[in-house]
Amino acid sequence: MARLFQGLLFLVVTVALVSRRVQAWGTTKVVRPFVDISKTYIYVQQALWYAMKEYNVDSKDQYNFKVMDILKAQEQLTDSLEYYLEVKIARTMCKKISGDNANCLFQQDPQMKKIMLCTFIVRSKPWRFELKLLKKQCQDA
Repeated sequence: MARLFQGLLFLVVTVALVSRRVQAWGTTKVVRPFVDISKTYIYVQQALWYAMKEYNVDSKDQYNFKVMDILKAQEQLTDSLEYYLEVKIARTMCKKISGDNANCLFQQDPQMKKIMLCTFIVRSKPWRFELKLLKKQCQDA
């Protein structure tokens, strides 16, 4: 009887420990919360490039948008690097079919001009060459 009790106790403890570990896999531990960083930091620029690429792919607008101004840049350290970006973006004169957005000028025609304020959170694992857009929220400026 004592042997059966020890076996059941061992089984219960094992299941409890395993379930605790499985639960931990789904959560991300914050090592350092978001702190302000330089807007010119290379990883900020990389995260912003990726966020704008994703924005333009998902946008139903026939024109590309590009960044006018970076209002805020922050970095958080978890199992990856996460970048919180607040930016002002505007519609360019380049249609999406042109592909390249770097040399596009902003729309000047008042009827075509469109400016948005956006918040992006991008997860980066530069050691794995991985980027993922975690949040994209935009509104008219």
